[in-house]
Amino acid sequence: MLIYNTYTRQKEEFKTIEENKVKMYVCGPTVYNYVHIGNARPVIFFDLVHRYFKYLGYEVEFVSNVTDVDDKIINRALEEGVTEAEVSQKYLQYFLDCNRDLNTLPFTSMPKVTENMDEMIEFIKQLVKQGFAYASEGDVYFRIDKVREYGRLSGKKIDELEVGARIDEDHKKENPLDFVLWKKTDKGITWNSPWGAGRPGWHTECVVMIHKEFGSQIDIHGGGSDLQFPHHENEIAQSISIHGHPLANYWMHVGRLGLNNEKMSKSLGNVINLQELIENTNPNAFRLFMLSVHYRQPINYSEETIEVAVKEWQKVESTFNQLFLKLDLADALDEQVQPVVEIGSLMKQFTDALDDDFNTANAMANLYSLIKEINKMTRAKASNAQCKYALMTLQSMSYILGFDLSKKRLTSEERDLMKAWEEARKAKDFTKADELREKLQTLNVL
Repeated sequence: MLIYNTYTRQKEEFKTIEENKVKMYVCGPTVYNYVHIGNARPVIFFDLVHRYFKYLGYEVEFVSNVTDVDDKIINRALEEGVTEAEVSQKYLQYFLDCNRDLNTLPFTSMPKVTENMDEMIEFIKQLVKQGFAYASEGDVYFRIDKVREYGRLSGKKIDELEVGARIDEDHKKENPLDFVLWKKTDKGITWNSPWGAGRPGWHTECVVMIHKEFGSQIDIHGGGSDLQFPHHENEIAQSISIHGHPLANYWMHVGRLGLNNEKMSKSLGNVINLQELIENTNPNAFRLFMLSVHYRQPINYSEETIEVAVKEWQKVESTFNQLFLKLDLADALDEQVQPVVEIGSLMKQFTDALDDDFNTANAMANLYSLIKEINKMTRAKASNAQCKYALMTLQSMSYILGFDLSKKRLTSEERDLMKAWEEARKAKDFTKADELREKLQTLNVL
């Protein structure tokens, strides 16, 4: 398997630190607002990564944090007249509900910032003690010039960054680029520390929680491309300083989702709430749309692109339902399978695509080819054993892609209705056939 590593700017063979175990961390939500569809792209993509590793037989430890203390949360609490904890819980539950509706696998854990404060304060103390950080008027800043590798992840040069940074120079900093580790404040919830009351800086949270959750360097650290700089760059700087490594062996970043060819942003107001989309669009179709483009490339959402995805999903779902029903009626769902060369070849091409830096665009093309092949087999009246093999292949692809593709087996009543419907059609009793068809559609059999 090859993975494009942002840290080295090249595809690299994927090797785990521990045999048969993948340790993966993805930056989670700051829970102050409703999740929009742009936030969903990393969620959907890394869920696919999670699923594929499990399919390959790896044990996967997948952690995503929750930033539940932040200026935005404080401001939202003041606006709504509630506590910060109530704001955090409200929008975290919204995030989790959306994840459930998108059929994502659960995280191994979701540590919260507020539950790791002692560890964060201790970590900052160590940075100060070793000269990588300094206190200034109640704040604590990280010295970026102490880390030779600073800028490697984002490809930015410190000299060029300093030119822009001096415009907003802070007199409390030794260097305009130094970033805050501890923020002095009397606004909102605060914690006592050796430097006074305040709360940690955003860039410190993930470093501390990764070390606490995993105890060492991890295999994969992921997030949106907008997090490369400064967030992930600053995480790496702190980890190198204290732990002697860049936190993760592979850094993966997901491209932006645009809305009608414009940047999607809460601050600009051009966003679509994820739950609103899920209520009006099949979540499987939205997932299909999100995976139709390689994860490192930008993708554009519009009414036209989602309509195409809906139609493609309907083809997948219809083919699955018809094949499942055919095998169920023939009592063939529990029979042995007979491999079909063309179907096996498509599955191999599917996994080859994912082994090449999770090329979901090519993998989706193989899924569509599988749908065409199944329809050909049905028309050619392939054996039940061959159709069962095709069904299992479709289910395997769907599991990896995260589609909620399932159908209940027929009850005895439904079997009788299906038999009666077939008999009415053969007898050309169309009135009765139409009545039975309506009953079967109501029962979600057809």
